[in-house]
Amino acid sequence: MMIVKKLPKIETDLEIKESFKQLVVDTGRTMIRQHLTVGTWGNCSARDPETGLIYITPSGMDYETIQPEDIVVLTDRLEIVDGFRVPSVEREMHVAAYNSRPDVNAVIHTHPLYSTVLGVNRMELPGISEDFVQIVGDKAICSEYALPGTSELATNVAKALGPERNAVLLPNHGALCVGTDMKYALTVVEVTEKTAHIYIMARSIGEPQLISMEHILEMQDFARNRYGQR
Repeated sequence: MMIVKKLPKIETDLEIKESFKQLVVDTGRTMIRQHLTVGTWGNCSARDPETGLIYITPSGMDYETIQPEDIVVLTDRLEIVDGFRVPSVEREMHVAAYNSRPDVNAVIHTHPLYSTVLGVNRMELPGISEDFVQIVGDKAICSEYALPGTSELATNVAKALGPERNAVLLPNHGALCVGTDMKYALTVVEVTEKTAHIYIMARSIGEPQLISMEHILEMQDFARNRYGQR
């Protein structure tokens, strides 16, 4: 049964930062403009690594109209410390991701086409492309089903995400992607959806060939430690 809980509001001495509110606003608009969700569905949040406070989109508002003052600020115990809006119904899912992954400071939940196709079929997305295995993981598994906005869904998603994978498919629902910051999380979103598209197309004409775990680990080490201007 889907139950929407009223969150307590508390006072805090921790700094509320407008830059994080604007970051969440901008990310919501990016989701719409890149066709990663439709209408008011999906949600995104950012965690300030200095304070631990979580900035999340409000429930059921048009992304193009959301302003920084509409963003709700939560603790990791789902207490509101700033904001007058009702926070996203998927707030428990976001907080569960943060609480299970200290390395994560951004969470984006989308309703994309191809990732959702795999979720409807209860299929996982395996490591078939090099960019995917470098930043998402060896695969993105499909979590167990639970109704949206429930504690059960939050638990299932955190479990499916695990300690190292940066994306999980939500059955009959969409996808959830995480990153060390919002820019990284958006890249994970884009690469996951692109790879889902490739995988579906590849299955339509043959048998997709997976990258070996040995090569996956080598590429992940390269991406983390030797790629780019270091």
